[in-house]
Amino acid sequence: MGGADRRERQRRQAAAQARLKAAGINPKRSGSGRSGNTIVLAIVAVVVILAIVIGVVITLKNRSDAAAGPAPTYPVSRTGAVVVAGQAAAPVTVDVYEDYLCPFCERLETTYKDQITTALNAGQIKVNYHAVTILDGQTKPAGYSTRAANAALCAVDANIWPGYHAALYADQPAEGGAGLSNEQLTSKGTDLGAPASFGQCVATNANAAAISAATKAAETNAALQTNGSFGTPTVTINGTKVDLNDSNWLQNAIKK
Repeated sequence: MGGADRRERQRRQAAAQARLKAAGINPKRSGSGRSGNTIVLAIVAVVVILAIVIGVVITLKNRSDAAAGPAPTYPVSRTGAVVVAGQAAAPVTVDVYEDYLCPFCERLETTYKDQITTALNAGQIKVNYHAVTILDGQTKPAGYSTRAANAALCAVDANIWPGYHAALYADQPAEGGAGLSNEQLTSKGTDLGAPASFGQCVATNANAAAISAATKAAETNAALQTNGSFGTPTVTINGTKVDLNDSNWLQNAIKK
């Protein structure tokens, strides 16, 4: 009977080991060894995930930096309603007539912003920005073009003009709506570090009269007209109107 008992125990142990193997558990290893393997695998998985996350973050940052373009380092001042960007002694003078509600002006800004900034930083050009308000009647209530142009001039006084100019086009409202409110225009300046006086300048529309006079002067300037009419955007180089259908207009001017 003793031998039979031993054989029965051996049979049961063999059956148990077979069940463990079938379950994926090595019966020759202790439970702590299996737990250790699990921990190692978990650590490896975490390291791999972190590496992927870091790679994605670096890629997104590089793309963001590339999209941001060159940082403006040129001086900015203003004479009345005209914003003067760049060195006074620059060999090429560019005049840009723009309306902040004009979608083609936004396209001009988006397309040539980096080229213009690079040329301004290098002292190759000086740009006179003329904010005109020919689309004032295209918002309800009317007047957004004037309010945006006024805010842009306030931004010069607040030393935030390059960033603010870009921000107005980045968040350009559609024609037919109300446009950005004075509070929204102020908030954009505050985000760029403008002092409290900026909000006061925006709220009072302090430059409206100067902007209106500049708009009338541009509209009646025959040198800026095409077939007897003035529109935006209009660009001149050293006083000569530019054909914006030529995508190399700026580079050609710099090379002369």
